[in-house]
Order: sequence, then structure tokens, then C-alpha cells
Amino acid sequence: QVQLVESGGGLVQPGGSLRLTCTVSGSGFSNYIMGWYRQGPGKQRDLVATVTSGGSKVYANSVKERFTISRDNAKKMVNLEMNTLKPEDTAVYFCNAREIKSWGSLAYWGQGTQVTVSS
Repeated sequence: QVQLVESGGGLVQPGGSLRLTCTVSGSGFSNYIMGWYRQGPGKQRDLVATVTSGGSKVYANSVKERFTISRDNAKKMVNLEMNTLKPEDTAVYFCNAREIKSWGSLAYWGQGTQVTVSS
């Protein structure tokens, strides 16, 4: 059973920083593509960033140069360092683990953590 638990959300002023952490239980972490997604009020869930087990990273254009994703395979954790936060970054942030299979992929999700950027 794979479980993902996010932490680190909260209220921050524009220009501030937050660090989100996702801890994964169960086996196979090093095989997963780990990612962060977010869903703003009334919006669809969108990709923020992903990182492969080998360290290759992909970022949404809206967060490039401001957010940094990292992972620790030994601790089975993935982090999202968010800097220069903007009100439009307000959303529920979800941790995602994706396991590639020969027939497709399996996806696991955390429960989400709220990030609110407001003065």
C-alpha cells in the first residue's frame, strides 16, 4: 500500500517562501516519478514540477526560476521549495507518485495541503 502525506502548507505574504514536503510509505519509491500538482479555486489540477529517480526535473513555466523540486530516495521524501510566492500560487498542492508499467502507469496521490499567498 502506497501512501503519500504532504506537509508544510500555510499562509504566506506575497514575495515570501514556503517548503512543502511529501513523505511516501510503502516500497518502490526509487522507481517512482515524483511530482507536485496544484488546484486553485474553480480550476483544474495542473502540473507544478516533477522529478525522476535519476534527478531529471520538469517545471511548469509559471514556476520556473521560483520553485525547486528535490527528492531523497533514502528517506522516501520529495520537497518543493517555493520562493517569491505570488497570489496566483494560491492553491491546494498535491503530491503525486507515478509508477511506469509495461501497460501504462499507476498514480498515487496525497490528500493535499493548502497554500495561501495573501497580504
